Amino acid sequence: MVSNEAQAKSTFAGNVTFVSDGDTLWVRPDAGGRPRKLRIDGIDAPEICQTGGEAAREVLKRRVLHQHVEVTVWRHDVYGRGLARIGLDGNDLGAQMVRAGQAWSYRWRGNPGPYAVEEARARAAGLGLFVASQPELPRDFRQRHGPCDAVSR
Repeated sequence: MVSNEAQAKSTFAGNVTFVSDGDTLWVRPDAGGRPRKLRIDGIDAPEICQTGGEAAREVLKRRVLHQHVEVTVWRHDVYGRGLARIGLDGNDLGAQMVRAGQAWSYRWRGNPGPYAVEEARARAAGLGLFVASQPELPRDFRQRHGPCDAVSR
């Protein structure tokens, strides 16, 4: 969910200090200060307790942990995370994750999302999540099971 507050676009560069899951990471800005929690805009990776969740986190970790990235924050979600496009060596990290079959292109109200082409190719190739014929979307998983901390109780 995206907050209704208008958020100004901001850009910065920094180093990835932590990866929470397949679409959330922490970046310490080069300009200093505390690391910022960011969600990769345009993708939806499986919940960490969902089938494929740990694999998606590991793929993201291998790609970006301790790497220097370029960040463009467009807005913030209701959890306070910056929704950001993240560049790694000039490549779009969101596109890389979807292309590898580790996340879905984020769908909203019938829109197939910004990475629909990458998702279609990953599905056709049976990569990552798409080894399963009908992998469960994270929002459907949350509706059925609640958040991961509720699943582990």
